[in-house]
Amino acid sequence: MPDRPTPRRRRRLPWFTEVLVALVAVALVQAFLVKPFGVPSQSMENTLHIGDRILVNRLDHDVDRGDVVVFGHGSSWQEKRLPPASNPVTRAARWVGDLTGIGPSNTSYTVKRVVGLPGERVACCSTDGRVTVDDRPLDEPYVLEDLPFVAGSLDCSSTPRSTRCFPEITVPRENLLVLGDHRSQSADSVIGCRGATEGGECARFVPLTRVVGPVVLRFWPPGDVGGIRH
Repeated sequence: MPDRPTPRRRRRLPWFTEVLVALVAVALVQAFLVKPFGVPSQSMENTLHIGDRILVNRLDHDVDRGDVVVFGHGSSWQEKRLPPASNPVTRAARWVGDLTGIGPSNTSYTVKRVVGLPGERVACCSTDGRVTVDDRPLDEPYVLEDLPFVAGSLDCSSTPRSTRCFPEITVPRENLLVLGDHRSQSADSVIGCRGATEGGECARFVPLTRVVGPVVLRFWPPGDVGGIRH
């Protein structure tokens, strides 16, 4: 029998080239498709918990009330990015975090629920203690441990005034008003307005340009894999 030709072994790329290709692929997926994030605080319980890993859809630019979104900022919501790191190791770690979504990055990220859209008037509270949008009370079954409110004794007209209450706030154009589901443990858009009687200057907003996208999936821990409640 004639000898069979020896099959050619596929030539492998150098290991550093393979790593570079993998990093570029990860970066492209995160830049244009989906991006993973870790949940850093208890402000979105019981929808999301500290340590949960979530995926954000970067292709979806239509934000609606009730969506849970991730947005980027610096040391404060008014800043776009964190101050540059002076330590080269920290700079390198941030670069890897920007690329992979794991570890520190040059931007801080926060996850909250959209309550007010551009041009809408948001206030609290209705007679039964609910947030209102354009004078219509919202149904928010996802809220956990709201601030105390008792109609007739601890409400928006009592003394002392309920800390659940905040004055009417008009959301600026191209911005969002966001709140945490764990309402009493959330540093959100109205954290500086609670208990106030008038004026919306106390609020802070999220520019639409800072929104990475809506959260579509929790992929960690394994027992809680699934979609996000709206």
